[in-house]
Parts: sequence; structure tokens; C-alpha cells
Amino acid sequence: MGQESFIYSFVARGTMVLSEYTEFTGNFPAIAARCLQKLPSSNNKFTFNCDHHTFNFLVQDGYAYCVVAKESVGKQISIAFLERVKADFKKRYGGGKADTATAKSLNKEFGYVLWTQAVILVSIPFFILSFSPSFACIGVVKHGKSIT
Repeated sequence: MGQESFIYSFVARGTMVLSEYTEFTGNFPAIAARCLQKLPSSNNKFTFNCDHHTFNFLVQDGYAYCVVAKESVGKQISIAFLERVKADFKKRYGGGKADTATAKSLNKEFGYVLWTQAVILVSIPFFILSFSPSFACIGVVKHGKSIT
């Protein structure tokens, strides 16, 4: 996942993980699940540090987006990853489409999105061009095509 910079990621509704992705073994899912249980339900961003890794969360409208990353990745890139995952998730499952999804039932179709976003942000760090208060991310135009 993202050349070993991003270790684990998931999307949850409340405390139920709907989709997750990792290429690693370890206790990352268990630690992230414990953090998820303790998060307030209010819309916000949270970061926890543990053993040279960051556990980054974006909570919005009853959904939690999480990425576990090496500390060297930096909080801005981790949060940008979560913003992009949130946008993709809302595009695919907005309007209540994920309201009845069961635990890990979206792994097959959305796990690939989690992997893809990690690869993009690690491979093209300049992809994040704008950090406004609303944290808008702008795509890069390359060879006449917009990558978003």
C-alpha cells in the first residue's frame, strides 16, 4: 500500500468497518479499531501516534476514514489521503447507498480505491497543491489530462 508509507486504511460507518486495505501483517487493524471505538462522533480530524506510526482519522456525517502511516509521511499527506478517500466514497456511496452495508462488505470494490489513492499520493506528492482551511485538493494536469 503506497510503497510502505501507508500501512493500513479503512472506511467505517460508526464503528463498523465497511472496507479496509493493507498489504502488511501486524496489529495495525486492532489498534486502529480500538482508536475508532474511542473517537467522538463529531465531525473532526484526529491523529494518534504509536511506535513511529500515525493513526489518522477523518470523521464526517457518521463515517470514519482512517489511514495508518509511517510518521515520515507527515500529517498533511495523510489527511489529504483521507479527504480523497472520503470524496471517492461519497461519490460512489452517497445518498444512503452505504447505510445498510454490512461489515467489510465493500472490501472487494472499495479496497482497490484505498490502494489506488495511497499509490497516487506517495508517487506524486506534489499532487496536493492547495491546503486551504476547507482542505481543498486540486488535481494535477499532466499531458493534457486532469488526474483527480
